[in-house]
Amino acid sequence: MQIQQLSYFVAVARTRHFTRAAELTGVSQPSLSKQIRVLENSLGTPLFVRNRGAIELTSAGAALLPHAQRILIDVESAERTVKEVANLRRGRVRLGATPSLCDGLLPEALQRFNSKYPDIDLEVQEAGSQVLTRELAQGRLDVALLIVPLSTNDPDIETTPVLREQLVLASPADSDLPERMDVRDIKDMPLVMFREGYDLRDVTLRVCRDAGFEPRFAVEGGEMSTVLRFIESGLGYAVVPSMVLTNRPQLRATQLDNPPLDRVIALAHRSSEALPLAARAFKAELLEHLTTVGANIKVT
Repeated sequence: MQIQQLSYFVAVARTRHFTRAAELTGVSQPSLSKQIRVLENSLGTPLFVRNRGAIELTSAGAALLPHAQRILIDVESAERTVKEVANLRRGRVRLGATPSLCDGLLPEALQRFNSKYPDIDLEVQEAGSQVLTRELAQGRLDVALLIVPLSTNDPDIETTPVLREQLVLASPADSDLPERMDVRDIKDMPLVMFREGYDLRDVTLRVCRDAGFEPRFAVEGGEMSTVLRFIESGLGYAVVPSMVLTNRPQLRATQLDNPPLDRVIALAHRSSEALPLAARAFKAELLEHLTTVGANIKVT
């Protein structure tokens, strides 16, 4: 039993005429009649009573008709759904991103994508790079924006660097910090430290220890938004991506030297599977967005 045979069967049942059914389905009458006979042979019973000038359904044909109609409706619906997905009228992107990117880069990128593809569902998971890598590997995310190099060498995770962002020391807007200072100069400064598992926590600890000292914490355990509010209140300072200070007039940035601090953001996905169409569209929109803000972000 084939879909095309069911289509011919329904056309004959509707028109009660083989020639008109052939015209309706766009095939020759002999071809349609042959396929109906093949369908009847496969089912082992006639579907039509063929009288001169009259075509009637047999009891078997009457029983088949509603099932055939439903099958054709389902096939049409499936084809329409696939075409909608292929044209990005439907779909889903399961995206992971680090908290600092959710606070800085991602909102504008998602807004651009949503305005262009309003019918694509967006699911965002906010977590550190280690968690996002694990979620990708287990198939719970389509793509993720995370920090590279990764802490694990998973051969199934493919990364594409998309930007290199500068890390700065954030302080209250009325602080008297200079525009530039050495990493060693923050040795005795109270730091507002991110929670365990945060990429920025690891970066801060590493650069301080590389400079020969342990940082002094004023408070620790916060998420990005909490850390920024603590800095605004004067609790201390923190190493943050420069982009999160955009449109925050109560904060200012001091560039850190010796060494200068930055990090590379990559878009990651499973190399064993092709990116879904909607995820590929998000990647393209993200790269276009990064190009438009290239004056503030160095694209790799």
